[in-house]
Amino acid sequence: MKKLTMAIALLLVTLGVNASSESDKADIAKRIAPIGQVYVAGAVVASADASGPRSGEKVYQTSCFACHGTGALDAPKKGDPAWKPRLEQGFDILLKHAVEGIRNMPAKGTCADCSEDELAAAIKFMTEGV
Repeated sequence: MKKLTMAIALLLVTLGVNASSESDKADIAKRIAPIGQVYVAGAVVASADASGPRSGEKVYQTSCFACHGTGALDAPKKGDPAWKPRLEQGFDILLKHAVEGIRNMPAKGTCADCSEDELAAAIKFMTEGV
């Protein structure tokens, strides 16, 4: 009889703990829910779709400059003669490498949201005068 009483008590305690944890989860969710948003007067956030494609210079300045402006990880700099043998392979191959990644450069470099047209414009900007 003592074992049966202990088993029933253990069952009731387990059920009580599980029941309270469900209500605790709901209470925690309420406590950590956002209570508002921050708006800055005059600030306008434009999506890429709304503003159209970015220029090659814009993509270069915001995403490519870290490596192609400094030569980091052996990336050819803008206007560098090191672009010449790459261009001789053909622009489509160069664009393919930019999209898929090559050697130290990850796919799309650091511009995960760039379209192929934007990457092509950035390549044209970096290779001007080569």
